[in-house]
Amino acid sequence: MVEAIIPEELADKQDADDEFALLDTRPEESFESWHIHGAVNFPFGPDESLSEDGASAVESMLDGNDEILTVCAKGISSAHFVDELEKHGFEDVKVVEGGMEEWSQVYEHVPIETDGDAEIVQIQRRAKGCLGYLVGSDGEAAAIDVSRHIDEFRDAAAARGYDITHVFDTHIHADHISGGRWLADELGVPYHLGDRARKRGVEYEYDALGRNDVVRVGDTDIKAVYTPGHTSEITSYLVNDEAVLTGDTLFVDSIGRTELEFGEEGAGKGAEMQYDSLHKVLMSEPDSVVVLPGHVTVTEDGRFAHGSPGEPIRATVGDLRRELDVLQLPEDEFVARLTETVPEKPPNYETVIAINRGLDEPDDEGEATELELGPNRCSAP
Repeated sequence: MVEAIIPEELADKQDADDEFALLDTRPEESFESWHIHGAVNFPFGPDESLSEDGASAVESMLDGNDEILTVCAKGISSAHFVDELEKHGFEDVKVVEGGMEEWSQVYEHVPIETDGDAEIVQIQRRAKGCLGYLVGSDGEAAAIDVSRHIDEFRDAAAARGYDITHVFDTHIHADHISGGRWLADELGVPYHLGDRARKRGVEYEYDALGRNDVVRVGDTDIKAVYTPGHTSEITSYLVNDEAVLTGDTLFVDSIGRTELEFGEEGAGKGAEMQYDSLHKVLMSEPDSVVVLPGHVTVTEDGRFAHGSPGEPIRATVGDLRRELDVLQLPEDEFVARLTETVPEKPPNYETVIAINRGLDEPDDEGEATELELGPNRCSAP
């Protein structure tokens, strides 16, 4: 039987800087678009046999490492590859169980320090860079930008002695399927979106939040702050005037793209809205307010573009006001930057948006996983 390692163990080995070789057997195109940091591509199908020349090629890829890990999309061709490697005398060989599908479901729960009393936990989806949050106070908690793996948020709350009493989404997500309303339905608690979400054709019931509406969670106030631009309804959440959860409006090293909802012809309108949201709303907060984004960019080679998994992904309003180059641009140059270069769109984004509006649903867990594969692509260039 093929020996396996679970994705969480691979993450631990990466974080500990263990020495091993990671061989990815997916086709070159799949590998180039998205892979685990440190992986080397060795395309190999589930029915192939490893030749002596192939075994020699593998040997040249090991860079002196004795331990070999293999990965593919679902763990099928990479498990077969382990068998073939062992036939050629390679001994310490394991398959990453479930492949990239399971890797995309590895999470980190990271405490966020602020100057206030609310406890904030950043729930990082390692492979996609999606960032959700648990905001806790006096036995109650809010879950914000919940992924479809809702157990991560329930477990984070239970570990800290909180009951989740409210669930929020900042906007209708395009890169991943939201689990927010599922978690709210399961717990029998309110599910909140900004009240402009109805204009985007949302089909399910939700508790609408108007401009500056406040939800009390324990001893903590969570205020809805309109920040349109990335989408027309996107709403940031200000936590006790100490932190702001900005969704895809403002990241720690960039800002949100604007054409996924507005289209390339309407991206200029979205960019103008984005400019106002950034300068007239978010940058009007005190320098000390902590900015907590909805994503961190994951590069093609599987790295966080800012920080590392398990570390807080955060900045302050003052940091970004001084250091983020796009915030230094006058409005006309800002709009041009967002509209003249359009980055690659998130995979399956139209289907994902339809699911998050309540117009569609995945057939099963396998389809949901397939729809979400790959890194997020929510930021502007």
